Amino acid sequence: MKLFDYARAPNPRRVRWLMAEKGIEDIEIVSVDLATGEHKSPEYRNRIGLAHVPALELDDGTCISESLAICRYLESLYPEPNLFGRDAREQAVIEMWTRRCEIYLANPMMLAVRHTHPGLALMGPQNPEVGAYNQAEAEKMMKTLNRHLADREFIAADRFTMADLVSVTGLDFARMIKYQPPEAFEHFNRWLEACRARPAAKAGL
Repeated sequence: MKLFDYARAPNPRRVRWLMAEKGIEDIEIVSVDLATGEHKSPEYRNRIGLAHVPALELDDGTCISESLAICRYLESLYPEPNLFGRDAREQAVIEMWTRRCEIYLANPMMLAVRHTHPGLALMGPQNPEVGAYNQAEAEKMMKTLNRHLADREFIAADRFTMADLVSVTGLDFARMIKYQPPEAFEHFNRWLEACRARPAAKAGL
């Protein structure tokens, strides 16, 4: 299998982090340079279907894009450690929190960076007001998670799961604009530092 990757982008990092958590080392990493528009080339589009990274090409030529779809596929091949849920109830709870964290935390933080970091102007027009709005929206979710994490170690289960991984990779992308969550969110910040201290977090960078 081949993983088409761009080291600085947050969504490919989700896959790399999951691979590190599971000790997956038999997938070839192929770098795709977003800065030069390599992902928009006819060859890449025809191969993957969209100008997106990450993408996973299977041995039979099937290509899967979208980071969560790739992670789910890899979970089925490498089930331990489990990140998506061991039974129907746990799978539903983890899915719920993963969706919440992606929509209300990770995506807004990524948009905040996209619209405020000067180096990303090459990706298209920027609007600082859009960036500020999305940062404020993400902080609403941080406030919710701060309450939620007051008496628990992780977001969706009694262990690190995909909900945590999606959240922390979105937040880490905001380091590009030197963003730090408000100090008042003590439980949230404790959780964030614990996630960043995981060995796989370094492998995902």
